[in-house]
Amino acid sequence: MKLPAAWTAQPAWAERSGGYRHFAVLGQRGRGRERTVELQAVLEPQVRLLVPLGELRDRDAWQPGWQQLPQQEGPSEGTAL
Repeated sequence: MKLPAAWTAQPAWAERSGGYRHFAVLGQRGRGRERTVELQAVLEPQVRLLVPLGELRDRDAWQPGWQQLPQQEGPSEGTAL
């Protein structure tokens, strides 16, 4: 099965991913329902995750490609508090 080479963890996975959002696929393991995908954090290569393929397909948890971080809401630069 061919998967996209890059993935972005969504906020639902923030804790489980060590706070890293952008991951590259290293490989796949197992078969059928036991299939997992090994991901490596782009900013910290020693951080690796084994994610069940079913969870990787959950768009609330993961998005294919490297997605931009949402803008933080709050005061703009130069705005007096």
